Amino acid sequence: MNGNTCGGCGKFVMGMAAGMAAGTALGMTMAPSHRQIKRAAHMAAKRVNEAVENLADAIDL
Repeated sequence: MNGNTCGGCGKFVMGMAAGMAAGTALGMTMAPSHRQIKRAAHMAAKRVNEAVENLADAIDL
């Protein structure tokens, strides 16, 4: 034993930092565009509206 209690901590921390940076970069490139988000929100709102109309028709409102 050489008295160093942390052995490869420096390598671990550097590897972890590199992995986090790579994950962040990959996440940013894979993130959907604002247009895709707006379109998905519009489609979801449309489906909710249709479901409400169907429910209203089913209970004769």
